[in-house]
Amino acid sequence: MSPDPPSGPRALGAFLSAALRRPSTMGAVAPSSRRLASVLASIVPRDGAPVVVELGPGTGAVSAVIAGRLPTGARHLAVELDPDMVSYLNRTLPALEVVPGDARDLGRILTERGLDRADAVICGLPWALFPDEVQADVLGEVARAIGDTGAFTTFAYLQGMALPAARRFRATLRARFDEVLVSATVWRNVPPAFVYVCRRPRR
Repeated sequence: MSPDPPSGPRALGAFLSAALRRPSTMGAVAPSSRRLASVLASIVPRDGAPVVVELGPGTGAVSAVIAGRLPTGARHLAVELDPDMVSYLNRTLPALEVVPGDARDLGRILTERGLDRADAVICGLPWALFPDEVQADVLGEVARAIGDTGAFTTFAYLQGMALPAARRFRATLRARFDEVLVSATVWRNVPPAFVYVCRRPRR
């Protein structure tokens, strides 16, 4: 039997099941569209032997796009907290290096796998659902992982940008990173979204 496509009906079913099990940790209403995934994955190096980390891969919609960009010899770690999602990813994307764990433990996760940094960190975590201290912990781990030469992408929904939590998160990114770029709106996503591209953590 061939693996389920990451955007197919079974993927949507797995996503909705996770949302029902853990509503406090699922900030999306559907898996990311291929267009949004492409913008998120645009920081993945196409040559060398890069280390790419994905935080909160969900059903693997972004994972599949990342895999299409990776050169031979690259490492692609997908850190996922939900055990059922871990099982789903292992079953549908067997080439993906799925790591059961918490994004707040990113440094330890890398060390345990003989890695000291990441060239790219791509994040699908629901920032708006996290308290400020959790946001700070995860962003601190990301900053240490990418260092001065790596890059970090994450996304936000256009409809939420007027909310205080969204404004605080954008301010947090700009305080944490020297460069924070904002992509054009990806209208072909449910709901429409945009991507933050962050580089050079501030010390």
